[in-house]
Amino acid sequence: MRGKQSYSRKALKRCVGFHGHLCPGLAIGFQASRVLLKRLGVRRASDEERVAIVENDACGADAVQVMTGCTFGKGNFIFKKYGKHAFTLLDRKKGRGVRVCLRQEAVLGRGEPSRTPAKGERKNLTSQEVIPSRLSREERIRKILKAAPEWLFDIEEAAFEMPPVARVVPSQECHACGELTKVDLLRTIRGRRLCIPCSRSLRTASSRRKAARSQKE
Repeated sequence: MRGKQSYSRKALKRCVGFHGHLCPGLAIGFQASRVLLKRLGVRRASDEERVAIVENDACGADAVQVMTGCTFGKGNFIFKKYGKHAFTLLDRKKGRGVRVCLRQEAVLGRGEPSRTPAKGERKNLTSQEVIPSRLSREERIRKILKAAPEWLFDIEEAAFEMPPVARVVPSQECHACGELTKVDLLRTIRGRRLCIPCSRSLRTASSRRKAARSQKE
């Protein structure tokens, strides 16, 4: 059940150092990142030449940031709250993207594969349990790190619209709290430029006043 290439312990150590501990979720993100980089034929991004998209905010997202070089700070790490163990990597220069999603059979199936599937066989795989929940935490981590990608993930070319490169946006003072806020996120209410928290507070207060007047009437 081992993949053709062993994983880099040094790379895994970097992920653990960033995340704080080694767990099954981090191992899944680590393996997903290795698959994405290999399928695209690219290395870790130094700037915005690649974009990563994660569909959950679980531990694996940290491994994706470390492995791909796509981060919140650079603006090329996108979080979509879908609750899926799915990860996508896009390459601006090649105009390509690859998406991987954890196979439910890897967790919920029965039986354990004894070989790496042949090319083209992945879509026909059924009931192959790679990381059953009955195993201990350490055993699940070990199995994830040793498993061939085809047993762990559904892998496909990603259809996508490349997101724009991050831009520098100037900041202005919020007229309520006085804190500097990106101008594209300020809200104009009654002639005042407000940050999102202050605009929400104003709307909440206004709604409460209306409700109180309605009760009096």
